[in-house]
Amino acid sequence: MVTANSVFPVAEGGVFILRIDRASDVLGAGLQLPGKKKMAQLRDAHLEDEAFDDFPDLSDDDGMGDDAAWEDEEGNTEAHVHCLFCERLFHSAEETFSHCKSHHRFNIGFVVRKHGLDFYGYIKFINFVRAKGVAAESLSDISAPLPWDEDKYLMPFVKDDPLLQFDVEDLEEDYACVAASSEAPFLFERCRLAESRAQAAETNLSLALEDLHKMRQLAQDFVMNADVRHSSSSAGAIADLEEDEDGVYFSSYGHFGIHEDMLKDTVRTESYRDFIYQNPHIFKDKTVLDVGCGTGILSMFAAKAGAKRVIGVDQSDIIYQAMDIVRLNGLEDTISLVKGRIEDVDLPVEKVDIIISEWMGYFLLFESMLDSVICARDKYLSEDGAVYPDACTISLVALCDETRHTGKIAFWDNVYGFNMSCMKKSVIPEAVVEVINPETQISEPYTIKNIDCQTTTIKDLDFASDFSLSVTRDASCTALGGYFDVSFEKNCQRVVSFSTSPSCAKTHWKQTVFLLEKPIPAKAGDMLKGRITVRKNRKDPRSLIITLLLNGITQTYALQ
Repeated sequence: MVTANSVFPVAEGGVFILRIDRASDVLGAGLQLPGKKKMAQLRDAHLEDEAFDDFPDLSDDDGMGDDAAWEDEEGNTEAHVHCLFCERLFHSAEETFSHCKSHHRFNIGFVVRKHGLDFYGYIKFINFVRAKGVAAESLSDISAPLPWDEDKYLMPFVKDDPLLQFDVEDLEEDYACVAASSEAPFLFERCRLAESRAQAAETNLSLALEDLHKMRQLAQDFVMNADVRHSSSSAGAIADLEEDEDGVYFSSYGHFGIHEDMLKDTVRTESYRDFIYQNPHIFKDKTVLDVGCGTGILSMFAAKAGAKRVIGVDQSDIIYQAMDIVRLNGLEDTISLVKGRIEDVDLPVEKVDIIISEWMGYFLLFESMLDSVICARDKYLSEDGAVYPDACTISLVALCDETRHTGKIAFWDNVYGFNMSCMKKSVIPEAVVEVINPETQISEPYTIKNIDCQTTTIKDLDFASDFSLSVTRDASCTALGGYFDVSFEKNCQRVVSFSTSPSCAKTHWKQTVFLLEKPIPAKAGDMLKGRITVRKNRKDPRSLIITLLLNGITQTYALQ
């Protein structure tokens, strides 16, 4: 048996074993005993290893066992544990730390957890507090570098300090239990706030996606309307085009097929013929300008009606065929033809009495040929002269054609088993020129534009208009249809007009359909109110950009 105050290593079987009698001997030497659990773990581990069969037991020789030995050591009931922050004494470390928590609002478990104190860190902390006499309140504000993280605080400040014998692992377990219960309300509040933030984020995401769609629409409009020219000419975008830029347009009219279609359109051609032949007094002995004469059919009508002189102007190569046609019909003395754009050519006369032209395009204004007629009017028409046709209107009507809508829009949801719904964003903005089944009309028409060809300006042809469509039967509006009407009225004894409405005879202009992405349910008597904007595509001024606002949804279409 070693003496009471001895601490020395003993060699047994080639292994140095530290033999001690009292825990206080270790603390007095500046060492620290592991906790009870740590000792038990070490012992059990050693007993399992054959190399430690002869490991000496640290218990007394009376066979009471490890727990009994420790109980003897801790059996003293005298209050001898000093509080860390006041002069009070307690019987155990647990009682001391409980007092610190209730009276000084200091939780040793939180400190160990907060700073990640290990076995040695805990020893340094206790000795630091003892040595410096710090207040409990000041410890809550301490952050790295930790003031007790020095080796000098490994030496006990209070000899045989029971707090230094306290097992730090017990602290961590106690802290985990306390933290779980004490943090429950805090964690619940954090979960509630997280859920609230998630809901707010979901709302913001929805708004962001809506803004993104609007920005995409604006970007599309911007690209479509990008002004690639910087001309200040008052004559308009068409007059500003260079010959090579407009070549494709005029080239398309150089082929006979398109003229055949127009000549075979009896509504179109017979309306012009009837107006001219039934009102010969307008043409008798007058000088007539035919803008965009094509095959020369209108020029020959005017010549037959008694015009003194007719000048036909066309930039396309079809004018060479027109020259032969005029000669074949013996009208070369009355009709003279000029190749070129009306904006560029010099006519053999200063003024004309009548300007006649078949300038209408899809949705009336497509191709922007009315710009050329206005240019000719402002440059060549006499003061009391007249332009024909002289009155035009553009109208809208609501349509319900679910089969057509499915074929054009819903089709992309499943294409041979594949989802191609992204194509809808490209399909919808394309205005469709087609013949509308009159039975698909579900509203009264609404006129969105009136044009007086005698006075209108190029600037007037870009316009916006509110509209209100009176629904005539219960149905879902799948699209809006656009068409135009034309009249020959000024000074006419017999007024002539024609319409491209779905309810009238078919024409080569057909109708223009603006498909809606989502059908709008409507009942008889409902009013479908909206706003339409029509303007030239400044990147290609012969095409149109049409924007529809209907039922709170804006969609832009290109007619090109």
